[in-house]
Amino acid sequence: MIRWAALRRGAARPILVAPLTSVCYYPLMFDTPEADAILSALEVFPADNPWNLVVSDWPLHPNSKNIIASIGVDKPMRYNPDMGFVLVPPDQKKVAVKIVAYDGESDKGPFPVPDNMPIEGWPVFYERGGKKLTLDQVQRLKEEGDRHASVVDPVNRMLYEFYQARKTDNGWEASQSSVFDLKSNKMRPDGWTSTDAAGLPLFPSVVRYDELKRGAIEHALRVTVVKTRRAYVYPATHFASSLTDEDLPRMGERIRLRQDFDVSGFTPEVQTILKGLKKYGMFVADNGIDWAVSVAPDPRIPVMHEELRKIEGSDFEVVTPPAGYKPPE
Repeated sequence: MIRWAALRRGAARPILVAPLTSVCYYPLMFDTPEADAILSALEVFPADNPWNLVVSDWPLHPNSKNIIASIGVDKPMRYNPDMGFVLVPPDQKKVAVKIVAYDGESDKGPFPVPDNMPIEGWPVFYERGGKKLTLDQVQRLKEEGDRHASVVDPVNRMLYEFYQARKTDNGWEASQSSVFDLKSNKMRPDGWTSTDAAGLPLFPSVVRYDELKRGAIEHALRVTVVKTRRAYVYPATHFASSLTDEDLPRMGERIRLRQDFDVSGFTPEVQTILKGLKKYGMFVADNGIDWAVSVAPDPRIPVMHEELRKIEGSDFEVVTPPAGYKPPE
């Protein structure tokens, strides 16, 4: 039995607190029942953090209609089974990760990176594409792409993320490294990127199997769009565009599924995602496929492409914080 931490029963769900003396010291992959148990009790950021705010009653952005149109009212919603992660024990050995590109906007190591750190898309993306590759093979591929990687320390509530991560004979390397304290509301320094172009963390935005199983997503998601503006809005800290058209979304723009959208005809898993998008919305986090959200590449999650494609851009709206809202300190 995995016993990394005691559970404190809160108002909504159990929360991981102080570590026990009896601890299982090995990393846990995201697609395991043991990881599910820990994740279901993990408090990711404080309750007043932007990721955890209910936005179902937030007012519409005054330019919502034009922003949605710039992304595409007739384009379907997509999902990428991309963002895997690994949970590590509190004493996971820290290793050096060579930063090869964005050193000036990267947090310093060493980092608690285990040998089995998953790379973006593994295993589902490769398996469904007919590629039978081991994790080690994927870790060492010289392919281009974002190759995101996330490491979560659930006891200390710390998150370590990497852009274009790769294992070499000399150890790990990455183009960028970001560290997030999941106990804090502190974001990246203003103007800094992260593993995501918006300067936001990946892990808090991912649709996980344990959430779909219990029928509740209690956080905002991330969404990609092809064209963004040369601007960002809190909690984002970075832009990735030279375009200045005010009808384009900024990084960090918050988009919500319309409250009148009927979710009754969808499977329970897709209903869970759609209800979460009504309640918490999603942040524009990177340039990529229009209307694509991130789902863990977990073989236990059913294929949802055809269902999600029934939702179109016209079913979404851009929201803005109500008058008087102040970001948490």
